[in-house]
Amino acid sequence: MRYEIDGIFYDVKLQKKKIKNLYIRVKDNIIHINVPFLIHDNEVFKVLDENTSSLRGMIKRDSKQNDSLFLGQEVDIIVISNLKYPECINNNLYIKDRNKLDEAYKYLAKPIFQERLDYIYGLFEEKIPYPELKIRKMTSRWGVCNRKNNSVTLNLELIKWDIVYIDYVIIHELSHFVYFDHSKSFWETVSKYCPSYKILRKNLRE
Repeated sequence: MRYEIDGIFYDVKLQKKKIKNLYIRVKDNIIHINVPFLIHDNEVFKVLDENTSSLRGMIKRDSKQNDSLFLGQEVDIIVISNLKYPECINNNLYIKDRNKLDEAYKYLAKPIFQERLDYIYGLFEEKIPYPELKIRKMTSRWGVCNRKNNSVTLNLELIKWDIVYIDYVIIHELSHFVYFDHSKSFWETVSKYCPSYKILRKNLRE
């Protein structure tokens, strides 16, 4: 099955299950639909027609996740099987194994995140501990401050965003060493080191 949205045809993968309701999701530019056993194809298309606006949003979010980006720039991923270390040169991201892209991103992100953390830590006039940097992929947060073990965890996905967004998240997390809540004083601290934080925060949440 194929379905057209805004002049673009998308493959539709239909899976019939012992369920009462129809469920739609978009992954890798494919519309996946779980439907009850007795539903007809024309009913599926009717539901798709009724949910075109939602589908556009799903496709947009899916495309953002699948974008090959590095520090806010689109990159071409080039696989070289005998490559020793991943590197990004002239918008070309060279990796050894396409199935280990996250490992390559993490290798490249670590020195960049560490450099930005060191720089921003040096800007803080407030007395805060120097945190250990941790990096991991997270689904719902861009950063985490742990005051118990003095660590800051950054979402690996940040390596796909421009440096200004990485800096904002680091400032946000370091500010939690000053104020652990999201009080007015906390946001004043964030604003002190990142005056444009409201715009950056909004873009990260879209």
